[in-house]
Amino acid sequence: MTAFEYVALNDRGSAKKGILEGDSSRHVRQLLRERGLTPVDVTATRANVFTGSWFQWWRRISPMELALLTRQIATMVGAGLALEQAIQAVAQQSSSRRATSVLMTVRGNVMQGQSFSASLGEFPQTFTTMFRATVAAGERSGHLDSVLANLADFLERSFETRRNVEMAMYYPLVLVVCMVAIVVLCLTYVIPDIVEVFATSGAVLPTITRVLLATSDFLIDFGWVIAVACGAIIAIFNLSLRQSKFRLSWDRFKLSVPILRWLIRSSSASRYASTLAILGKSGVPLVEAMRIAAEVVSNVWLNSRLGEAVGKVSEGSSLRNALDATDNFPPIFLHMIASGEASGTLDELMSKAAEFQQKELERRVETIVQLFKPMMMLLMSGMVLLIMLAMLLPILNMNALVL
Repeated sequence: MTAFEYVALNDRGSAKKGILEGDSSRHVRQLLRERGLTPVDVTATRANVFTGSWFQWWRRISPMELALLTRQIATMVGAGLALEQAIQAVAQQSSSRRATSVLMTVRGNVMQGQSFSASLGEFPQTFTTMFRATVAAGERSGHLDSVLANLADFLERSFETRRNVEMAMYYPLVLVVCMVAIVVLCLTYVIPDIVEVFATSGAVLPTITRVLLATSDFLIDFGWVIAVACGAIIAIFNLSLRQSKFRLSWDRFKLSVPILRWLIRSSSASRYASTLAILGKSGVPLVEAMRIAAEVVSNVWLNSRLGEAVGKVSEGSSLRNALDATDNFPPIFLHMIASGEASGTLDELMSKAAEFQQKELERRVETIVQLFKPMMMLLMSGMVLLIMLAMLLPILNMNALVL
């Protein structure tokens, strides 16, 4: 059976939306009429997914919601429910129409004989390669419930780490935007009206005032040119990033910037280790796990180096030496991997290495933000002082002439 999204009218003429399973759209329309509803539109849920467009992004399940759905399915499967029953129960429980639509489509595929992991492949924007590979390993091992539970833990940790880093970066970003907005507002609206009084009096304006007035006139006359130019530069840059050679060069350049290099190395190491750990615990072979884990690393240059590491491990090299050759992983991270390989507890130490890198990343980002705050306050104070001097110096000069 296939899941269909429908829009129907009740006896009062009010529209009602929902999801219903049926053999065909005609069957679903018949079911709706039996419920006293007049069908207006009936569409298969899979037909409502626009792969590779912003529609797909709009219909994508959020990371935290995905973690919750994964844990619910794991709990129900562990309680003895059949997989299709567990998916249906979670779909009915979900308050998100998007999640319900996706889950009901997956359930329909499972009931038609597809594996759970293959059914998830119809929604690659929601269920990543790592997610599907982990589920496939759980299906092969017969421990799907425990694998899904571990996967839910991984998704929750990843979400918390990303949220903590993003929340730490919001404050300085807001400060920068506010500072730029205030300065532009003062230069284009406040300063010209105040200083015009002194300019019309014929008094010689101080240098700082004349510079500020010139800047104000330039922004008023050519502000739109600057805005258009900035927009064009951003658009051209984004288009250039779609070119593989430019993206590779740009990502390589970012790894040469000191602070940015550290942030990319730490975040990439954390995601890479977490993915390897969850795949290893699920029974995925190391070489395949490395190939899948490389996909979670967004830096193209580092991703290509990890591809070389996969080849070295497949040829017999140790994981530690292969990753060390990339020259983009912290030393303590490599030492923990070497210890895990030597002791036979690679998955466990990989998880600890990922946890360590996550905490270290959060601590460093918090430190950078704390240092950034006084710097921004000093910069904002300097701008305010500059504007005040530009307005007060003409007044002081006029008072001196009067005296």
